[in-house]
Amino acid sequence: MTQQFVRDLQEVDETQVAVVGGKGAHLGTLSRIEGVSVPGGFCVTTDAFRRIVAEAPSIGDHLDQLSLLNPDDREAIRSLSAQVRRIIEEITIPGDLAAAITAALARLGEQAAYAVRSSATAEDLPTASFAGQQDTYLNVVGPEAILRHVSRCWASLFTDRAVTYRQRNGIDHRTVDMAVVVQQMVFSEAAGILFTADPVTGNRKVATVDAGFGLGEALVSGLVNPDVFKVRDGQVIARTIAAKERAVHALPDGGTQTMAVDSRQQEQPALTDAQVVRLVQLGRRIEAHFGSPQDIEWCLADDGFQIVQSRPITTLFPIPETDDQENHVYVSVGHQQMMTDPMKPMGLSLWKLTAMAPMCDAGGRLFVDATRALSSPASRAHLMDLVGRSDPLTRDALETVLDRDDLVPSLPDPEPGGRPVGGAPAPIETDPAVVTRLIERSEKSVAALRRDIAAKSGPVLFDFLLEAFEEHKQVLTDPLSFQAIMAGMESTWWLNEKLHEWLGEKNAADTLTLSAPGNITSEMGLELLDVADVIRPHPEVVAFLQTAEDDSFLDELAKLPGGPEARDAIEAYLDRYGMRCAGEIDITRPRWRERPSTLVPAILDNVRNFEPGAAERRFEEGRQKALAKEQDVLTRLRALPDGDSKADETKTMIDRVRTFIGYREYPKYGIISRYFVYKQALMAEAGRLAQGGVLRDKEDIFYLTFQELHDVVRSKQVDDRLIQQRKEAFRSYHALTPPRVLTSEGEAVNGAYRRDDVPAGALVGLPVSGGTVEGRARVILDMAKADLEPGDILVTAFTDPSWSPLFVGIAGLVTEVGGLMTHGAVIAREYGLPAVVGVEQATRSIQDGQRIRVHGTDGYIEILS
Repeated sequence: MTQQFVRDLQEVDETQVAVVGGKGAHLGTLSRIEGVSVPGGFCVTTDAFRRIVAEAPSIGDHLDQLSLLNPDDREAIRSLSAQVRRIIEEITIPGDLAAAITAALARLGEQAAYAVRSSATAEDLPTASFAGQQDTYLNVVGPEAILRHVSRCWASLFTDRAVTYRQRNGIDHRTVDMAVVVQQMVFSEAAGILFTADPVTGNRKVATVDAGFGLGEALVSGLVNPDVFKVRDGQVIARTIAAKERAVHALPDGGTQTMAVDSRQQEQPALTDAQVVRLVQLGRRIEAHFGSPQDIEWCLADDGFQIVQSRPITTLFPIPETDDQENHVYVSVGHQQMMTDPMKPMGLSLWKLTAMAPMCDAGGRLFVDATRALSSPASRAHLMDLVGRSDPLTRDALETVLDRDDLVPSLPDPEPGGRPVGGAPAPIETDPAVVTRLIERSEKSVAALRRDIAAKSGPVLFDFLLEAFEEHKQVLTDPLSFQAIMAGMESTWWLNEKLHEWLGEKNAADTLTLSAPGNITSEMGLELLDVADVIRPHPEVVAFLQTAEDDSFLDELAKLPGGPEARDAIEAYLDRYGMRCAGEIDITRPRWRERPSTLVPAILDNVRNFEPGAAERRFEEGRQKALAKEQDVLTRLRALPDGDSKADETKTMIDRVRTFIGYREYPKYGIISRYFVYKQALMAEAGRLAQGGVLRDKEDIFYLTFQELHDVVRSKQVDDRLIQQRKEAFRSYHALTPPRVLTSEGEAVNGAYRRDDVPAGALVGLPVSGGTVEGRARVILDMAKADLEPGDILVTAFTDPSWSPLFVGIAGLVTEVGGLMTHGAVIAREYGLPAVVGVEQATRSIQDGQRIRVHGTDGYIEILS
């Protein structure tokens, strides 16, 4: 019975989290690592906790109530959690359980001092550290006090912060148990925390040591600022010695007290450099054992280090795996594709198989290894110019990395040749027939794919898809398509640069590109206005859509007056655009055709906010503004020295930009059209596997790579544990923020604007669509939950083409991610919306409903109320 309730630390390891909790399991493992000293002690197991909870059946009802609360309902959580804690602390510990604990104490010394520490089963895990969520009690003396504090630790499973943490991480309260670690107390001269990777930059080669006098409680509680040491390659490379005015010390009869530090000692370092280096060596040994960077609590007594806790650092962004030991610099793909959310394994593998450039992944995000491009002067200049035009923050991040001489190798330039980006326009004629031909070619390719894949299944399907992926890449790398895209972009850059130089106008191309023909993404937004025109005259249809949540609503729609026409309009829209969705580069994301209810809020906004014929009027208004701007610019140019030449050159570029800029959006439409064909075929295969009992659910294929699914189809066997692990990893990736630039040392670099020409307190970003607008900020993270009024300013993390239906009803745009030629910027210019993108933390810094002013020409946002 004693073994059921109490385990010696030396008897447990990381395989026994369910028995002794995360902290207990880690401490047991630490005690086995050669050269690592861990204070002796024992664990009161989760069996003991369950025995206590069984004494109070009412706890179950309280947990049911807790699980229904919103994580943001702090008052309700505080009240209900306090009730649960009170119930647990008032339970008398049964005699046999108390005897087991006191017997373990007797073996170590009944009247010795102990630390009594909570150890939950959902604590110190690779994906959720739960750091500081439960309680620790120091210098507890005597069996009676130990038992009392064990009860408090059990109760601390239900502190407000622990309950909220579980709610936010989707962890069921009933699935978490509490063990308690009872350890011999270390009366330390100094204590603190060692991070084996820099917790701020993520650099895995730089360890950080925080140190203070006395017990570590002073640091953990924020009572004092610690000394901070940074160590790299066995050397202290930086140190900050704090004035440590207070320290926490153990009292002779139990408990702790905060005491003043002697003024002569306050600014003395808590550790010598030699001790810091020795501690980091110890940390590297622990890190190697656990296989990941660690957050380690340590104590120094008699010049020896005792380790009292080690947990994974869960906030670090993972590093792409390589098969070499060389330095690498990775650039985020998601910041270019307007998709910084994590992708599932199938989504990652499909994008890599069909992308033009080799890619790697980490943390559920895609990266391109830019090391080689950065290593020679010519290719570096080419890349920096391209990146700088797209996203200045990425350029600044790369410049920060390049400032470190030893990170990127220096290689000679390749053989001369090739045209620098941003130079003369691409060598094709300004002929609309070029765009027509490219679109026809793409449509034929998708139609052939749809026809040829129809009868394919089993291993034959996968062989066919591998061939289709090669054709996919050929479509992407079509030289004529690339020339057309670059012609539109380069003529835009030319107009902005030259008209600023000649006329002092900023971003003149923003107006000159309004309502450019052939932009599939802006047409998508305008055509949803046409859908609203069909629905608006039918009040019963409008009322039905206001309550429609099920994706089968289209079937019900046909039963209403006006319903058949409404359904046909939506179906026609889905026939053309149903392959799109938010985060569409991840093939696993539900498409509009699969989840048409996503479009309903935007349709209803259009019904409410617009008059019939709005789409045609909007397009024509934009076209007239562009024509008027063209005449204005040309007239003013002709008044300048050599004005006729300048005007003629500008007219050529205006014609060129209006011919080609709309095509900028079409290749992505073609890619996503092909993606939907791939997905439908793969989901049909998944359905057969699920029907045959190979898969539990057909969407489990999303957690396999393409090759892994191919193997499953051949073998008719699947590793359910692998799928479960991938699901857990994917959930954990949502808590990570992908950096714009990541090094192989783990350093995450996001860049800065470094501007001093904006008002104090303004949020700085990249100006991508000119003009100034004031309005109500609507912070929207899910297009399906949009509720917009005329004059609102959309504030969101990122926008891909699927968001463009919302653009027709807003007055301005602010995003956290974006560049000058990314989809949101292009469509904002098409619709004449002032827009600022690349605004760090915009969705947190701006509150929903606040009044803001967007300066789309100068690139900043003022919060007015």
